[in-house]
Amino acid sequence: MGELVRSGIKNTVVRAKGPSLLRHDVDLLAFGSMTSSAIKRSRTNYMSSQKITHALPGEKSMHRPSFDAASRVNPTLTEGGSGSSGTAAARLPVTVRTAAAHASAAESARRLSRETVGQLTGAGLARHFVPRRWGGEEGTFGGLLATAATVGEGCASAGWCGALFAAHGRFAAYLPARGQDDLWGRTPDVLIATAIRPAGEARPAPDGWTLSGEWHCVSGVDHADWALLSARGAEERDAGPRLYAVPRADFAVLESWRSLGLRGTGSHTVVVTGAQVPRHRAFPVAELMAGAPGFGRQKCHTVPSQLVGGLIFCAPALGAARNALDTWSRWAKHAAQRSHSQGADRSLHRTLARSTTDLDAARLLLEDAARRVDTGNWTEQDVARNSYVATTAIDLLVKSVDRLFRTGGVHIHENSDVLERCWRDINTIADHAVLRSEPAALIYADSIFSGLRDSSPAQLHSAPGISASETSRVPA
Repeated sequence: MGELVRSGIKNTVVRAKGPSLLRHDVDLLAFGSMTSSAIKRSRTNYMSSQKITHALPGEKSMHRPSFDAASRVNPTLTEGGSGSSGTAAARLPVTVRTAAAHASAAESARRLSRETVGQLTGAGLARHFVPRRWGGEEGTFGGLLATAATVGEGCASAGWCGALFAAHGRFAAYLPARGQDDLWGRTPDVLIATAIRPAGEARPAPDGWTLSGEWHCVSGVDHADWALLSARGAEERDAGPRLYAVPRADFAVLESWRSLGLRGTGSHTVVVTGAQVPRHRAFPVAELMAGAPGFGRQKCHTVPSQLVGGLIFCAPALGAARNALDTWSRWAKHAAQRSHSQGADRSLHRTLARSTTDLDAARLLLEDAARRVDTGNWTEQDVARNSYVATTAIDLLVKSVDRLFRTGGVHIHENSDVLERCWRDINTIADHAVLRSEPAALIYADSIFSGLRDSSPAQLHSAPGISASETSRVPA
């Protein structure tokens, strides 16, 4: 992992010496592969459980966060109603231009600029899923897909962090009311970084736990006001991990993010040493995975993570693919004008048509998946379906941009690094464990096969449209 350089101050950034992290395992939203029956069983257990306790409505907080998240937002974004849907939508073009203008610098610094983060906040991403009782939007997944993809057109790293800041607000809605008040009592525009893969250790304390450990690949953590960190209790091995809300003053950041793409996400390592976490700032990870109901949770909160995880990860990739197509098309227009070969022209036309079709197909798949979630009429089979749809969509986006990257040749790369960055970002997103197609396909097939009744040989013989001679060729 490398040596940690201690500064003696908790609220600091420290640097790593030694080998840097090369794996891309950012904010894993599910532990391995769950079959459709496991998904259903997990959700059913929590839906019927009477052991989940939450603070009562109106319970007052004994602690207020020391940060001032509102100061991060450009004052011009908050006039006439801070973070309202109309204001956020109106500011989105500015957000995209700002993200694009700072994209190269973000790659070099391996973190987003303060200007870009301020615009993400002004665009309403931090508050997108925050409960309305705290001034949030309780927004839709279709809305998040559209916004994060649009931001991703300017900078995929900004789209990635923006999508995750929104998703992590949904996570924090699982905290008891008192814990939610700690986070959002002053403003819903709070940036939350999350590490959902268990690490570290939580030791019992008189009013909660003492948390220590290191959590790798935590996107956007340099700008986070709070972190949700997953750990198992030292004496509660059978209880499953919890997510613990830790304020910015109680964790340090170890610079460790070295990756092929998404360099600007600043997915560094979080280090916690002996932070005191009261009971109202923690909840079981299993509740989040299952989409369990609870105090103040609305439709956007009570969905299984596997129903929406891949969809959220694909959003910035969709935007990056649009950026790549636009960049390539501008180059191809001039290349076609300079070319005296009809064969070369046909190759460019064919590439444009095929890559556009792949991109449109991916967009339609993702929009359809978002609609399934937002209508609230999804089934357990749709959980597996959405996971597989996300892997199919990312494969289409990779294929689309790979084709552009190969066809562009050396000359397009001489004049612009945008296409190369989009290519690296999309392939890095596609490498995420949640977006691997084979496990998702197996889970989807299991969900289909488990819903089919077994047919006996006699039923096969009498099935309409199958002759007696054809049944001999039906595989056993």
